[in-house]
Amino acid sequence: MRILVTGADGFAGQHLCELLRAAGDEVVEAHGPRAEGMSSAALNFDIADEAAVRAAMEKARPEGIIHLAGFSSVARSHGNPARVFAVNALGTVNLLTAARESAPEARVLLASSGEVYGPVPEGTRATEEQVLIPLSPYATSKRAAELAGQQFHHSYGLQVVVARAFHHLGDGQDPTFVVPSFAAQLRAIRQRKADPVLRVGNLDAIRDFSHVRDVARAYRLLLTAGVAGQMYNVCSGTGRTIRSVLEEMLVLSGLSVRIELDPARLRPSDIPSLVGAPDKLRALGWEPRHTVTDALRQVLGLSTP
Repeated sequence: MRILVTGADGFAGQHLCELLRAAGDEVVEAHGPRAEGMSSAALNFDIADEAAVRAAMEKARPEGIIHLAGFSSVARSHGNPARVFAVNALGTVNLLTAARESAPEARVLLASSGEVYGPVPEGTRATEEQVLIPLSPYATSKRAAELAGQQFHHSYGLQVVVARAFHHLGDGQDPTFVVPSFAAQLRAIRQRKADPVLRVGNLDAIRDFSHVRDVARAYRLLLTAGVAGQMYNVCSGTGRTIRSVLEEMLVLSGLSVRIELDPARLRPSDIPSLVGAPDKLRALGWEPRHTVTDALRQVLGLSTP
């Protein structure tokens, strides 16, 4: 299948493109306007630029589209809501419009987020039918993108599937995110470039973590086997505190540090617990092949079994 991947230069995008090529798919990479080291074969445009998206889609003429491009930081989204909506919501509309015009038969997978659910009662797991209470500009913009996908499916027959991905880990993630932030600080401490003090935000939040390679496999499966117009959680179904993840990283690294709360790392509206139910995805045959420990070892730069 000829697949256009937007956000191919991002964290999940790089792993996904590797997976698709290994599976025999023809991949057309679309990178952001400020991408570095871009392949000459890749497309390069701002997803918020309607004309640029249309031109790229007309050139690519894909059979499948996996839309990963977007503003990805929940924390930073509070500082620039307008840009977040321009990229995540309007950018998705631009993509869907271009697909309707130049690739109307293509299957489209929109990568959304478990953040759209908002707070999930501790001890329970969010299902795709749950009422949504997004608490950040990021989450709200992702919900708007989902609605656009449903509208294009029902109004114009575009084959749109939505993947609500929960937290995923692995090598290549931006250090502004919590786990790679811990890893970067631990690396500096190990290299004696920093005092043995680890600055953290809220460690009591409960999150659902998966390995990025399992998430990439879920995206490919949903593109080919997901039911158009439907939402699918991409998650492990298991919740653990940020504190427990940090404690495991300390054990793996062999370092002893002092933990210090950094108010700058706290969010204006944090979610105490966010765990998803993966039953709908698993019904399609998906099962995780990697553990969170595998991902943590990669993030820390340790060898994996």
